[in-house]
Amino acid sequence: MKRAPRVGVFGLLGSGNLGNDGSLEAVLGYLRAEHPDAVLTGLVGGPDIVRERYGVDTTPLHWNQAEYETASGLRSIVLKGFGKLVDIGRTAAWVREQDVVIVPGMGVLEATLPLRPWGFPYSLFLLSATGRLFGTKIALVSVGANHISARATRTLVRWAGRLAAYRSYRDDISRDAMRAMGVDTSRDEVYPDLAFSLPTPAADGPPGTVGVGVMAYYGGNDDRADGDRIYRHYVDTMNRFVAWLVDQGRPVRLFIGDQIDRQVVDEILEKTASPLVTAASAETLDELMHEMAAVDSVVATRYHNVLCALKVAKPTVAIGYARKNDVLMAEMGLDGFTQRAKTVDFDRLVEQFTELESRSPELRQILAERNENNVQRLKDQFAALSAALFGGAR
Repeated sequence: MKRAPRVGVFGLLGSGNLGNDGSLEAVLGYLRAEHPDAVLTGLVGGPDIVRERYGVDTTPLHWNQAEYETASGLRSIVLKGFGKLVDIGRTAAWVREQDVVIVPGMGVLEATLPLRPWGFPYSLFLLSATGRLFGTKIALVSVGANHISARATRTLVRWAGRLAAYRSYRDDISRDAMRAMGVDTSRDEVYPDLAFSLPTPAADGPPGTVGVGVMAYYGGNDDRADGDRIYRHYVDTMNRFVAWLVDQGRPVRLFIGDQIDRQVVDEILEKTASPLVTAASAETLDELMHEMAAVDSVVATRYHNVLCALKVAKPTVAIGYARKNDVLMAEMGLDGFTQRAKTVDFDRLVEQFTELESRSPELRQILAERNENNVQRLKDQFAALSAALFGGAR
């Protein structure tokens, strides 16, 4: 009798980022539908949440549970260094038990937000290196990438990509970035973000409500020295925009994409002090989509906030922090309705939002058509993935 395949999922999953967990949901849905006999395990950032929410047997990604806290004092520095050594053996032991490991979506090959090389890039490199060592197929599925200026981070990301058995990207700029960093992408394909394969909820909510997705945004990897000023400008502008909506008599529903964003929601609620402004309490991407299905239009920052709005066919303005936001908007027919979070301009935002709403019926039709195409392309992706990982050599 043929042994059931052992399939692992890997990443900062269950750690509070709704987009990451949405990508996991999409991959688990595919595996349980197409490979129901697969034995699933995870090496993840939030093992308890992934185990309880998704029914996957999990192992913590790091031996040092304070891995992503800032080291203060000799003891914490020593523990972090020791943890890096311990994680080599832990990762190798887990990978050796798998036939296939899937890294589901996420921006695992990018540094658009503050990132240290010895954090997740190091973990991803260990995964790919031990996978190559033990013959375990490592698959980076519909992942995001960008060109990375920091040499150490770029080196780890490049080798993590090179050593993977399967790679696909969520947009052309991600594939181009990996090619520019020295990875042979000639056999790598581009597919939509995995979240487009999740079920789409029906629209159901009071008319006139505007969804506003906010983010605790401090700039990118090269903006650490200026992070506080960037954050203050962004939050003040979003506060001003929400106040403008309230002055128009519009109900506002606030969204987040990561638990850290709640600080921005709390500030807006306190500053506006209006019964027209409420906050969603979604804890999964599916719950977020249901919330967004109930509004008329959306202004959002985090990539997967924008994606959720587009998936439920809501006219959207993206206050993005990387080119991936612009590319996603253009692919979905909303080119021109974008701004940079670092330099977001209130007057231009009002103009964009006003035009967006005036073209709402036309844009909703465009989004519905693009969504149908994305669903079909992801079916093609999953078929290709099954052939590559479960049907023989790539």
